[in-house]
Amino acid sequence: MANQTVKRLLTRVREFREARGLSQEAFAEKAGLTYKYYQHVEAGRKRDLRISTIEKLAKACGVELSELLNFNETLQLGEAPPPLEPVSPAKRRRKR
Repeated sequence: MANQTVKRLLTRVREFREARGLSQEAFAEKAGLTYKYYQHVEAGRKRDLRISTIEKLAKACGVELSELLNFNETLQLGEAPPPLEPVSPAKRRRKR
């Protein structure tokens, strides 16, 4: 993804997370990501995001992927999305 696109995407995700009052750790858990990995993503240290990661971010935001990537629309804060199944430590290790 181009730098500006990534910045806009991560700004949208961070704004959503903050509007929900979620910590990075709580949001990472909802997204099925490790806390450390999500910290790097939100800080912009992970620029080459997989589509599966972006899909997880959208799901944690409770929106469709297309909505998350539509920068012309404001994300609507409806009901909180249902919690995702936690990722087991064994699965996290395999992803690295």
